[in-house]
Amino acid sequence: MIERYTRPEMGVLWDLEHRFSKMLEVEVAVALTQAQMGLIPRAAAKSIQSKGRFSVRRINEIEKQTKHDVIAFVSSVAENVGTHGKFVHYGLTSSDVLDTAFSLQVVEAGAVLLKSIERLEKSLKIIIRAESETLCAGRTHGMFAEPTTFGLKMAGFLEELKRNKSRVLSAIEQMKICKLSGAVGTYSSQDPMVEMKVAKRLGLKIENVATQVIPRDRHAEMITALAFMGSGLERLSVELRHLQRSEVAEVTEGFSKGQKGSSAMPHKKNPISAENITGAARLLRGYAFSSFENIALWHERDISHSSVERVVFPDAFILCDYAVHRMSLLLDGLIVNRKRMLENIEQSQGQLFSSHVLLELVQKGWSREEAYAHVQRLCHSLGKGDHLRKKILEDEILKKVFKPKNLDDIFSGKKHKKAIKTIIKRVL
Repeated sequence: MIERYTRPEMGVLWDLEHRFSKMLEVEVAVALTQAQMGLIPRAAAKSIQSKGRFSVRRINEIEKQTKHDVIAFVSSVAENVGTHGKFVHYGLTSSDVLDTAFSLQVVEAGAVLLKSIERLEKSLKIIIRAESETLCAGRTHGMFAEPTTFGLKMAGFLEELKRNKSRVLSAIEQMKICKLSGAVGTYSSQDPMVEMKVAKRLGLKIENVATQVIPRDRHAEMITALAFMGSGLERLSVELRHLQRSEVAEVTEGFSKGQKGSSAMPHKKNPISAENITGAARLLRGYAFSSFENIALWHERDISHSSVERVVFPDAFILCDYAVHRMSLLLDGLIVNRKRMLENIEQSQGQLFSSHVLLELVQKGWSREEAYAHVQRLCHSLGKGDHLRKKILEDEILKKVFKPKNLDDIFSGKKHKKAIKTIIKRVL
């Protein structure tokens, strides 16, 4: 599933080759800074920068013996650097490199995800503009409520997407952390100025107080932002799934030539994309739970978080990017059945406009309780083929209150469209 739909630029950011390349970027930045400060020979820094290379195959070979991936990585790089290889990783502990490099990975992955989000924003805006005046039934508790427009429905999801985008941006910003304070975070093997200069070089900020690792509440916030994004996509997915039900049939997912909906039932067109995105959201919320479990590490650190993050972060970013991208594809191919929307409004037999009948009676001097009871009685007495407008004109009391033109205005949806136009203008 993921392989088919994820854009390659997201997937490649989480493979081993790229992970080690970010670690090497940190090692080179540290060496250049240390040489600038006179802590290691300038020749050593130049050598690390020019000759610093690694081989995933070689790292795996060394790790079989050391049982430590960072030591294996440093050894692989040092072998290529040669004489000055002893200055690779000088004054650092493993978490310094791992956490700082991880920050760089997250920032890159965030940039890719934000491009997908921006594309989804465009897809939603296209539908909002096209369907801003397309009347459809608004529903509460799954039941007919009042008229709305399909454009307004989508506008609500666009606003939620904007909020979730802000959450992602904020989470990425607080993940831009460089941590080079060494074992248990005391700077005993590294001047704090090295950290400050390396952070500036890498476009990161320092952690004011780190233990041996960057505190994991930052990471939990990042995954939680992705879970928020997933939940927003799920809310839209659930709406589209309901609207695709046979008895509703107001929208349909695109159906390509040769596509089949069921192995047994040739007629089937199923909301598979919306259902798929719903499932992705469930996974993202599960990842958020795991990331909260990572916050409480023992003392200055343990490594219980490491195995979780190696699964959760790549999966969450790839999955979130996939879900956002697939939602864009769903919306771009969505078929909006305007005729069916009007038919469903008619199925309400005019009850969608009952609140406006109530308000009109109040304006004409009725008490709210009296007006409510009278309109409710008419609505609950509607039989097959009846319509609230007709019932009002047949009612001995109400036919004296309402003129046909009054009812035309109430049951046309003009008032709804006028207010909705203002809302959509505000959103776009």
